[in-house]
Amino acid sequence: MRGPLARLFNLRREEVAPALIAGLFFFFILTALMLLRPARDALGMQRGIESIRWLFIGTALATLLVNPVFGWLVSRFRRLHFISATYAFFALSLAGFWALLVLAPGAVGERSGQVFYVWFSVFNLFATMVFWALLADRFSSEQAKRLFALIAVGGTLGAIFGPWLATQLAAPLGTPNLLLVAAMFLTLAIAMAWLLVWVRPDRGVQAAHAPAPTPAAEEALRIGGSAWAGFRAVLSSPYLMGIAGYIVIMTVVATFIYFTRLQMVAAAETDLDARTGLLGNIDMWTQIAVLAMQLTLTGHIIKRFGLAFTLALLPVAMALGFIGLAIYGSFAMLIVLEATNRAVQRGLTRPARETLFTVVGREDKYKAKAFIDTFVYRAGDVIGAQTEGLLGRLGLALGGLVSVVLPLALVWAALGIWLGRAQQRHSAAQPAPLVP
Repeated sequence: MRGPLARLFNLRREEVAPALIAGLFFFFILTALMLLRPARDALGMQRGIESIRWLFIGTALATLLVNPVFGWLVSRFRRLHFISATYAFFALSLAGFWALLVLAPGAVGERSGQVFYVWFSVFNLFATMVFWALLADRFSSEQAKRLFALIAVGGTLGAIFGPWLATQLAAPLGTPNLLLVAAMFLTLAIAMAWLLVWVRPDRGVQAAHAPAPTPAAEEALRIGGSAWAGFRAVLSSPYLMGIAGYIVIMTVVATFIYFTRLQMVAAAETDLDARTGLLGNIDMWTQIAVLAMQLTLTGHIIKRFGLAFTLALLPVAMALGFIGLAIYGSFAMLIVLEATNRAVQRGLTRPARETLFTVVGREDKYKAKAFIDTFVYRAGDVIGAQTEGLLGRLGLALGGLVSVVLPLALVWAALGIWLGRAQQRHSAAQPAPLVP
């Protein structure tokens, strides 16, 4: 891994195996998710856009109820056991939905579609949260800044492969059987989680008085603590509260974009098919842009300019995008805004945001992160959906959205800068490994 290849990917020889395993792990998760997302969106739209706002509330409440259960699993079981139990539960749930569709199709109706929408939204958050929590636990802060973007390539490839696989298998297998295919990918993800733990990434030679524990020794220890520790940790830590605030604002702005697109598409009476095709092309090119950034730029940007700069990029880009949308108000401008949001968020912001958790305690990596990445995330969706609906009822439309987004973006960018600097201070305060 010497020379140009090593410089391009910011990867060392001893990190190749764990990085590849982690990338494959994420590939399996995103493939399972993207196999099912079209069905989720179609079911959610059955009763119109307004019903989705209420489904967002149902999802937020569901994540709040599930969090103590996940916290209890973290407290009582070893790491690989509660990770396996989480993915196994969702795989068994998919098998249950499959049985309902195949054995009792007459029982499938509008209500069961809404249940699936909420279930999938919870599944979506917990599946990715557990993955990133394990990575924050397995890689050092320095490695995260270099490797998380490269590992995220696996997820991007899964996001591309999942929809393609769904189109190839829907006709020969039937839509219900896609649920079993997704469950199979979750089973493969469990295998990758075990392999990732036992193929330990090299963190450097530790000081003689603090030898690195072996994977077997680490797995013998339970994290312990309370099922509610994640709630309390977020409320008592300014650093975790800052991460929660950053995510809330991010999801509020993303929800503004989501509902603006739904309304523009719903209001279009002509060329809807052409616009749908255009959105599909934009999704494809967005994924390509994300892939290019993850492979080449993200690790270098984080390493060269730091987390503070990287976390502040998305707020600045969204502020400029909404100003452009307010000025032009066109469907094309909305597409540019949405594509920019997705590309920057997935290609730059997500790896940087996950690096923030590498400097917190092990219990917080799972419990506090679960609370932030599920309930806090969905709470931002609810706030964004209700705020956008209120502005629409008041007749403020795009101008009203811009008046909300601009001050939010200022706070959002300031939070990103503060979090990046705080992460650097926490990382510097940790015992540094000696370079071999």
